[in-house]
Amino acid sequence: QVQLVESGGGLVQAGGSLRLSCAASGSIFSLNAMAWYRQAPGKQRELVAHITSSGIANYTDSVKGRFTISRDNAKNTVYLQMNNLEHEDTAVYYCNAEVAILQMDQIHVLDYWGKGTLVTVSS
Repeated sequence: QVQLVESGGGLVQAGGSLRLSCAASGSIFSLNAMAWYRQAPGKQRELVAHITSSGIANYTDSVKGRFTISRDNAKNTVYLQMNNLEHEDTAVYYCNAEVAILQMDQIHVLDYWGKGTLVTVSS
């Protein structure tokens, strides 16, 4: 019903930049909060950045000042601008969205995930 598709991952040298995008499509009544998570090899998935429907953003401490989350509500898209990348940022990055859908004349709020995009930072 709803698909999240990430793009923009790749290989970059330490100190470089990447911009991730995540486009939501399908039977969307409204997009609520959106977020980026990441999972490094051998580690648990962690929240990187979160943005509310009104644009209020929060970040995990390790990326504050380097990453910026933003969203384009007209395009149902969330972005993650990553600057001054470090080797420790290497991970698969996943998009997450809280989506309201209309089913049988009722609004249901469900959580959706993208399949992930790999970011590799060489030191």
